[in-house]
Amino acid sequence: MKKIILTGLAVFAFTFANAQEKGKFRVGLDLGYAIPSGGGGVLFAIEPKYNIADNMNVGLRIAGAAMAKEFSGSGESLEAKIGTSASYVGTYDYYFTGSSFVPYVGAGAGIYSLSNAEFDVDVMTGSVDLDSKSKFGGLVRAGFELGKFRMGVEYNIVPKSKINNSDVTAKNSYVGIHLGFYLGGGKWSK
Repeated sequence: MKKIILTGLAVFAFTFANAQEKGKFRVGLDLGYAIPSGGGGVLFAIEPKYNIADNMNVGLRIAGAAMAKEFSGSGESLEAKIGTSASYVGTYDYYFTGSSFVPYVGAGAGIYSLSNAEFDVDVMTGSVDLDSKSKFGGLVRAGFELGKFRMGVEYNIVPKSKINNSDVTAKNSYVGIHLGFYLGGGKWSK
């Protein structure tokens, strides 16, 4: 039984091996878990990319994250909900080519649009706006691709926001862990 399973996995891996070629387009779709300061949530991303070399590509990651996170101010922590955060980030990825298992590292910079927040304190419950509708930020990421499937970890670096004119701030940076796949891209050159 073990041999059948191992043979099946090997055939599957080689079937989807060789997944990127210079001059080709590809589109990645990712779903994952967002981990902000003191909370958690879900994230979704779609990322069209152009392969500038056999082991490098540039793209535009369009992502959304729905997260519950923590706010702080006046020496106390406030539990909060935040609706969504959308991002439009130009990206660059470098792939360490080899077999069907291909590790990568990448980075990007762009705009993060922040949403309204709702929080609860002993005497106050309500909905407030963050001080800015959008912030310039970036990301660093690493992961691997196995055939057309992708798994990665990214750190989204987004500046803090103040709530209205108070001393309450929200940390907007978060870690994302995602699984996904991509379409297109041609074949890895050997």
